[in-house]
Amino acid sequence: MFELNLLCPENRVDVLSEALEALDALSVSVEDADAETEHEQALFGEPGMPPPKEGWQRSKVLALFAKEEEARDAALLLAAQDFFESCAVVSVASVPDQDWVRLTQSQFAPVEITPEFWIVPTWHEPPSQAREIIRLDPGLAFGTGTHPTTRMCLRWIATHNLKGQRVLDYGCGSGILAIGAAKFGAQSIDAVDIDEAAVTSTELNAQANEVSLNAGLPDLAQGQYQTVLANILATPLKVLAPLLCGHVQAGGNLVLAGILERQEAELIQAYAPHVKLSVADREDGWILMTAQRGTAA
Repeated sequence: MFELNLLCPENRVDVLSEALEALDALSVSVEDADAETEHEQALFGEPGMPPPKEGWQRSKVLALFAKEEEARDAALLLAAQDFFESCAVVSVASVPDQDWVRLTQSQFAPVEITPEFWIVPTWHEPPSQAREIIRLDPGLAFGTGTHPTTRMCLRWIATHNLKGQRVLDYGCGSGILAIGAAKFGAQSIDAVDIDEAAVTSTELNAQANEVSLNAGLPDLAQGQYQTVLANILATPLKVLAPLLCGHVQAGGNLVLAGILERQEAELIQAYAPHVKLSVADREDGWILMTAQRGTAA
């Protein structure tokens, strides 16, 4: 395997990446050429907010080729193009063979929810102190236990009595919250999502964890539930306020996540006609908000 390393300005990244793909590069990745220097730039923004910039001022474009000759030919062809102006070939170098599956798996360790409750990838042994585990591997749907919003929801599940309850997981992603509810005694669980891939992921993960639940598109959710869980984002949570609250039976619990600390007041206001929300947990700038149906707004 050989890596072609190119340097280019922000306005050349897309055309250069497309050209490399047309030249049969096995993969193309883009990095900040000024990473770990005083000129490093962050491109990510907060959920629901636009990114500060679309690209780095100087980018490192890395393309993998099966053969050295292919990488060097690609470099020569690109250098002759008009769009290569202001770009540069940095190097062509051999990449040592690695067990990429093992390398990827090593990045995902068991995640502690409580000292006795853990999320464990299938290639790991559970920690000795674990009394309850969810087996879950990284996949296409959101929810592996590594994000603070997921951990806070699971902590809430682990510390509240769901035995015998009817539970709704709205926006189920991987199904991790629905599976957690089943592990802690919920009897009837509906897990819904607008993404069919998430529905499939939830079904497969439920089977792998030997729990029973119903997964489907949002119209699967019917009637009222003793607990309604929704780990989405603040904007859709505000839009869904009447629907989610309508699914909570009198005396039942509403558990919302995907909310930044600065969004607390707007969520309280959006849900005020239905329930009185309050912050139940905080982690890394995110909050978990809960309410009980029937409490005064």
